[in-house]
Amino acid sequence: MKIALYQPDIPQNTGTLLRTAACLGVGVDVIEPCGFVFSDKHFKRAGMDYLDLAQVDRLASWSAFCDLRQKEDGRRLVLLTTKSAAPYTDFAFRSDDVLLLGSEGSGVPQHVHDQVDARITVPMAEGARSLNIAIAAAMVLGEALRQAKKPAV
Repeated sequence: MKIALYQPDIPQNTGTLLRTAACLGVGVDVIEPCGFVFSDKHFKRAGMDYLDLAQVDRLASWSAFCDLRQKEDGRRLVLLTTKSAAPYTDFAFRSDDVLLLGSEGSGVPQHVHDQVDARITVPMAEGARSLNIAIAAAMVLGEALRQAKKPAV
């Protein structure tokens, strides 16, 4: 299982996600460009000393990410989005899924929506706009790993 971050905007969220991924033993693909300098002090602060433990692949573009996916034949790309009615708790995850998260400011463009295998959402209270991306990712990743029965490393 992997997390993929599409053009992340907020270094603290990316650092938190890298820390989460390191602690749970999953890799992270960062699809650039990022909205921050990858060595930003806030990014490092959020990731703390876990950044060295994180399995991170930085990809220069969506196209480069797609090229990588072709080499990883069979892995589903599952988009976490507010533009879905399918709750993540009803989704049947596989151990080799890639959980894709859009940028905090704008999500993912339509051409990315068109290329994913599934779209899921975290159900929220009426009137709520969105969760913090790191919180949403941790919730969904926890359920995905539970279903895959992959113990934390």
